Amino acid sequence: MATRNLTKTALFSALMVICAWLAVPLGDMTFTMQTFGIFLALLCLGGKWGTVSILIYLLLGAAGMPVFSGFRGGIGALAGVTGGYLWGFLLSGLTYWALEKFHKHLAVAAALAVCYLCGSCWFLFWSGGGFAFVLLRCVAPYILPDALKLALAFRIARRLPKN
Repeated sequence: MATRNLTKTALFSALMVICAWLAVPLGDMTFTMQTFGIFLALLCLGGKWGTVSILIYLLLGAAGMPVFSGFRGGIGALAGVTGGYLWGFLLSGLTYWALEKFHKHLAVAAALAVCYLCGSCWFLFWSGGGFAFVLLRCVAPYILPDALKLALAFRIARRLPKN
């Protein structure tokens, strides 16, 4: 069982890398499939192993591998202006893990909110703009695409075998 969990965890970390590389640029914004990969891992692996998968993804990036969006990696990506969203993924995993036994949909919504909060606070610190600016720039444009990605993750997770 441990080997199976470790294998699945590694595969979902690899899926997160691929999802981060899938990007659609629209003006000065880029939409990636990162949140899809993160939440599919949490829904398929559960909070514990999904969070471990996210941690592995972040450690690969911290080690300098180009696993983040735009083929970026290294401590600079984690400490840069959008690094808060990367750290937010880990906090999302922990939030999901804490809430998954109560209600999966609530757990996913809370986890996404935590990611937005972490990333927005980090961006606010780096940009020096106001909170309204950050919400309009970093949250509002992403709510609908993220909702669609989460719906897709729920749909796929429901169809995949549990073992």
